[in-house]
Amino acid sequence: MRLLLAEDEVDLSEALVAVLRHNHYSVDAVYDGEAALAYLEGQEYDGVILDIMMPKLDGISVLKAMRAKGMRVPVLMLTAKTTVDDRVLGLDSGADDYLGKPFAMKELLARIRAMTRRQSEFVDNILTWGGITLNRTTFELGFGENTIRLANKEFQMLEMLLMNPGQIISTERFMEKIWGYDSDTEISVVWVYISYLRKKLANIGADVEIKAVRNQGYSMELGSSRLR
Repeated sequence: MRLLLAEDEVDLSEALVAVLRHNHYSVDAVYDGEAALAYLEGQEYDGVILDIMMPKLDGISVLKAMRAKGMRVPVLMLTAKTTVDDRVLGLDSGADDYLGKPFAMKELLARIRAMTRRQSEFVDNILTWGGITLNRTTFELGFGENTIRLANKEFQMLEMLLMNPGQIISTERFMEKIWGYDSDTEISVVWVYISYLRKKLANIGADVEIKAVRNQGYSMELGSSRLR
């Protein structure tokens, strides 16, 4: 699951990013409202954590602009402004939830799970295709009686492939969705994780293949024995 964090306090932002990534979220962090809106216009996110008091463009203005553009991504307002009027303004502007500073990390994680539940209710918790299963809660990949747990980025890549079977997903798309638009990670990391996934699929005896299409990307296909 990919989140956008818009928080201008650098130390707090870095701490939040570390906690969120440890809890299996992919996170893009920005430090002002204009950057937040630019990221939202160019990327897809499952949730947004949005501070109100930010430079260049405040969080309420970002939120109103998002909703005016038809962006329905869930938003959690994270701010020191916690009066009743402040909360009402945020919620009336289109926020899904509101959490005041200071806060406990456990509560933040619970609020994130709650605000994204609206989307997940419309998505099966277990993806099934080609005889394999992918549990979105436990990160377990299964085939028959065999199961294996995936690492965070392995899970995200396989989820993308299983949601688009037979379709080519470009290396650049994997990079943007999982590592982030401004990541300085080498693009070859995609091949490395594809290799990890192939080994884990083989370990559980799955009869599916992740095929490489030269200069285009990767696709999830049925195994050769299924096509005979």
